[in-house]
Amino acid sequence: MPVPLQTDPAALGLRRRIVGTAAGPLLVHAGRPAGGPATILLPGAAGSWTTWTPLLAASDRTPAPLRDVIAVDLPGWGGSPGPVPQVEVLATAIEQVAEDAGHRSWRLLGHSLGGFAALDLAARRPDAVLGVGLVSPTASAVVAAVRSPIRGGARLPWFAGMLLGMRTLARLPGGGRPLVGGLHRLGVLGTLAAPLFASRPDPSVIEALADEVRPGAFVAACREAAGYDLGRWRRIRCPVRSVRGGHDVFTGAHDGAALARLIPDFAETVLEGAGHFAAVEQPDAVLAALAPILRP
Repeated sequence: MPVPLQTDPAALGLRRRIVGTAAGPLLVHAGRPAGGPATILLPGAAGSWTTWTPLLAASDRTPAPLRDVIAVDLPGWGGSPGPVPQVEVLATAIEQVAEDAGHRSWRLLGHSLGGFAALDLAARRPDAVLGVGLVSPTASAVVAAVRSPIRGGARLPWFAGMLLGMRTLARLPGGGRPLVGGLHRLGVLGTLAAPLFASRPDPSVIEALADEVRPGAFVAACREAAGYDLGRWRRIRCPVRSVRGGHDVFTGAHDGAALARLIPDFAETVLEGAGHFAAVEQPDAVLAALAPILRP
């Protein structure tokens, strides 16, 4: 059964806040305090804090609900204004959000671009990051496709095509967002987004995509990823657990092996009945796969 996104933070024990950071003001939804390390949720491009609400709801059906939650809208998406910052500035901003809430150690959960940011922060702050959970992380295959759309894009043709489309949309009036909104009103956006999912998502998911597809931010984030040295992830010392959907068009089949060569304590789970948004399509299975890094 399709899982809806929730938009009422109070229903999940969260409160809305704006935190000033090196990357500008960031919208944060935080709460569920238990006096432990923070659980920082980082959505991907074309996502916001609501991307994680199915996982939070799934955790509430277990004996160990997620606590000390900080869900961050990344710069350029959700309620956080752009521009998309350099990777090191983004890492500093996430640190500032956690420290503003009084936390000195963190567990990071990152989806897609948020996974990229989580790995970077884990490499920069091995003293503070206790574990990283990834859902379809942006990694070597996407970076190769951005750097070389023809040769690298052969492994991720749907991503390469989307990047070309986003670059075109970003040049249109309004950065292409009015056109995206028009496609949604015509009922076309769900069809265009279908490759992102293994099954038909709840209408709330497409509604969120219509608001969060921001071509200029997407292109800027890809540009930042293209200039990044993935070798930095060799500095990661915490356990990393990753989940990707078997039908994922954004995460390469060889990304897990590439990450395992860089990160000593790494393991990947493949969910055959999911696409790029596994935490939305199969939140209970994703929660189970990430359990090793979420335990106290």
